[in-house]
Amino acid sequence: MKKSILTAIAVLIVLNASLFATGTKEDLQTAFDGKNLTNPTTFVDSFNREIEIPNEIKKVVSLGPNITEIIAELDSQALAGRTDYCTYPSWIVDVPSIGKLTSPNIEKIIEIDPDLVIGSTHVKREIIEILDKAGITTVGLYEESSLEGSYKVILDMGILLNKSEKAKTIVAAMKKDVENVKETVANLQRPKVYYAVSFGQWGEYTAGGNTFIGKMINDAGGINIAQDVKGWTYSLESLIDADPDIIIVSKYFDSFENFSTTAPYNGLRAVKENHLYEIDNNKLDRQGIRNAEGMVDLAHIIHPEAF
Repeated sequence: MKKSILTAIAVLIVLNASLFATGTKEDLQTAFDGKNLTNPTTFVDSFNREIEIPNEIKKVVSLGPNITEIIAELDSQALAGRTDYCTYPSWIVDVPSIGKLTSPNIEKIIEIDPDLVIGSTHVKREIIEILDKAGITTVGLYEESSLEGSYKVILDMGILLNKSEKAKTIVAAMKKDVENVKETVANLQRPKVYYAVSFGQWGEYTAGGNTFIGKMINDAGGINIAQDVKGWTYSLESLIDADPDIIIVSKYFDSFENFSTTAPYNGLRAVKENHLYEIDNNKLDRQGIRNAEGMVDLAHIIHPEAF
């Protein structure tokens, strides 16, 4: 069971990295300049489709955990459907599920009869097209894998749900938290950090230098030992050679216990010196409303003396 779960997590994160990176800086700047604000009933999604959005949104189906978390924050009463992987906040489990991320149950979505369906990472365009043909207004939000991309997703969601002011307030607070972290750690000594997405028999996966999480590690005051790696695949030999100062694992699925008691990981200096830490990986993996909080958590782990 643990093997299948951890493998699924690794695959999901790898997919996140490839599917998030669709926006450009120009797209982001255009959005912030008000591209989608000229007519609140018309929205241009990440597939470059111009979509007429209903003036009143009462029921929304989310096709992604990050989208669900944003809806919960912006307009919790509107959430009428979610995927099996949408589990935060805790009350979300009481909202009807429409199935898997990659293959949602179309019949269940139609039965809910939502005013709007919002898809994100993992949702195939053909699913959106099927829902379109069924007469259900559907948008796809796929943004650049960065904090700027997260901000844009939240701001676009504010537009879609007629909660723009609330979305702007949330993004402003996130930016403030992120800048506070950067300023606090700017002149501190930077320890070598390794983020273990998975390990052992499931393979060595980490956040490479070109990934969202890899960049967050650096911004939080660490030196990502996988900085020169692209993507998520790493090697045990490279980990042993780098022998990082700090190792971070997911707090789920007994990762901490398994890493700290399994050879050769338990022989690494970070483990022996009690610098092995847990983190809620969903704050990092899910591009959205908790990313700034994830950055703060990373900074507290890497530089506890500064906070």
